[in-house]
Amino acid sequence: MVFHSFYLILLVPAILLSLYAQFKVQSTFKKYLTVNNSKGLTGAMVARTILDRQGMPDVEIEQVDGYLSDHYDPQTRTVRLSPEVYNGTSVSSLGVAAHETGHAIQHNIRYLPLSIRSILVPIANISSWTAIPLIIMGLIIQQIGLIIIGIIIFSLAVAFQLITLPVEINASKRALAILSDGFLTPDELKHTKKVLSAASMTYVAAGTVAFAEFLKSILQFFNSRND
Repeated sequence: MVFHSFYLILLVPAILLSLYAQFKVQSTFKKYLTVNNSKGLTGAMVARTILDRQGMPDVEIEQVDGYLSDHYDPQTRTVRLSPEVYNGTSVSSLGVAAHETGHAIQHNIRYLPLSIRSILVPIANISSWTAIPLIIMGLIIQQIGLIIIGIIIFSLAVAFQLITLPVEINASKRALAILSDGFLTPDELKHTKKVLSAASMTYVAAGTVAFAEFLKSILQFFNSRND
């Protein structure tokens, strides 16, 4: 009964929020992909200009395959942009390109939340295929130690999701501030803000789902202690 109520009250809405967020970011990006900036700038041009202005000419910009596959690689100091963003002249393209350069700037100034997230990346990757199996195995064979280890690993994965939110919001704020300085008109900037706000929602949803799953594992732990 406890688990059933938990799913209805917290986990199911969190999953629905995640699905909605994914739909929202893709539909918003696609909508403003048809709205070109008045200066005819491409995402790659804007990214290069921003990095050069920030005194970061050594940061490379590359085109990468995939739809909305844009990201910044701190290991190689490379901003990787999808074809729609790299070659695109839309307000969506410029917003995403500026957002990824925002991460490069964070890395350059040693922005603390980004540094913490970078430390948690390998743990988060491991937790995706170890935490839940450990918890389930511990419940099956009644080994409290395994459950606790699984919960600890899971908690670090949740921490990764939670620290990701301020990192992404900060990158978007940097992007909008930079784009307002001669790149986009006020009206164009309003459209770009909608694209980046929709993208931020996906991180809110991911954090909510991760936290809900974490609470479920805690409930399972205490339930096993009471059996």
